[in-house]
Amino acid sequence: MSFSTYLREGEHVGLRPFRLADGPEFTARVHESRHLHHPWLNPPATIEEYEAYATPLIEAAGRVGFLVCERGTGAIAGFVNVNNIVYGAFDCGALGYGAFAHSAGRGLFREALRLVVAHAFTPGGGGGGGLGLHRLEANIQPGNAASLALVRGAGFRKEGFSPDFLFVDGAWRDHERWAITADMPVA
Repeated sequence: MSFSTYLREGEHVGLRPFRLADGPEFTARVHESRHLHHPWLNPPATIEEYEAYATPLIEAAGRVGFLVCERGTGAIAGFVNVNNIVYGAFDCGALGYGAFAHSAGRGLFREALRLVVAHAFTPGGGGGGGLGLHRLEANIQPGNAASLALVRGAGFRKEGFSPDFLFVDGAWRDHERWAITADMPVA
């Protein structure tokens, strides 16, 4: 099945909004990917968890979610969310993302992250406009080599280290802080 209305498209992936109808495929992909996600993240694994997770991404201000889909099939390859969006003098959002096991290591997320950054930095205004942000941040546990390589390869710069930053997998975890601004080149 192909999904023809993407917000952004690359050669291999397209970005589209979350839909409640995506719950069965999304949660099946989560189950297939537990070994890949643990201990870095814990995406929703049941339909009820998915609906509670996706509804604010669909309806609420202050965060936007994108499903990363393979262009040839429309299959969900993962997700990228821009959370904690603050406009005004800040114009910033924080990234959260996860690839699913069937798509990992294929370069799809490298392409998807470039598309999300472009969408985030494009001025808004409806009609497919972007988020109009100036800055995107990513907070990553130091041992998550794949995620660190992803942001480094996209042109993010390391800005610091935050001990006990987020509660993940039953404990407060240290995180490296990475960011990119609209005036920086995207790799």
